[in-house]
Amino acid sequence: EEGYEAVLPQPASPEDIGRAHTGSHLAVISQDRQLWDMACLAAGGAVMASEIALKGDPAFACVAPPGHHASRNSAWGYCAFCNMGVALLRLLHQGRIRSAFILDFDAHTGDGTIDVLSRHRDVRILNPMAANREDYLSTIHDYVSNLPPVDMVAVSAGFDTYEKDVGKKLKTFDFYLIGRMMKKLARKMGHGRRFAILEGGYYQPDLGKNVLAFCQGFD
Repeated sequence: EEGYEAVLPQPASPEDIGRAHTGSHLAVISQDRQLWDMACLAAGGAVMASEIALKGDPAFACVAPPGHHASRNSAWGYCAFCNMGVALLRLLHQGRIRSAFILDFDAHTGDGTIDVLSRHRDVRILNPMAANREDYLSTIHDYVSNLPPVDMVAVSAGFDTYEKDVGKKLKTFDFYLIGRMMKKLARKMGHGRRFAILEGGYYQPDLGKNVLAFCQGFD
C-alpha cells in the first residue's frame, strides 16, 4: 500500500524471549526447529515495531505465529511466544519505558499477555467485552478516557472480532475507528508512541482491508 514502508526484522534474541518465558517453555518450542525459527522472527518483528514506536513513528508488526495466548510456561491458540510481552519487557528492562497500555481487541482474551506482564503494575491491559459493536467501541473509548499517563500505547490487533469472523461483531470501519482512538490516545499522552502486533484474523477474504483500515486510523 502506498505510503507504508515495509521493513524486515531480525529474530528476537534468546535473552529477550527468556524475559517472557521459562526455560522449559523455550525447550518445548525448540523441539520443532521450524516453529522456533518462525516464533523468534515473529517476536523480533514485535521488538522492531516497538523500537520504531519509541522513536515516535507508528508501526504494525504483521507477524505469525501470534502470541497473546502464550503464557510464561505454556501456549495455545496457534501461539508460541508472547510477542507483545517480549517487546515490552525488553523496553522495561532497559529502562526506556516505565509504563504501557495494551488494547487487545482480539475476539479471545489475551490470557498469555496478561500472565507474562502480570508482575508489572504499570502495564494496563484492556480486553473489551460487549454484546454489540456500539458497546464495544464505547467500552474502549470510556476506558482510555480515564487512563493515567503511560509511556507506550500498544495494540494486540485481532481481526477475528470482524462481523464475518468468529467474533461476529465489528465492521471494517470500526477497525479504523479503533486505530484512530489509539492514535489520539498516544498523542494525548504527549509522545505519540504506538505500535500494534497482528494476532487473530481468520476470514481471509477481508483480512487485508481490515488491517489496512486499522492502519489508516492508527497512522
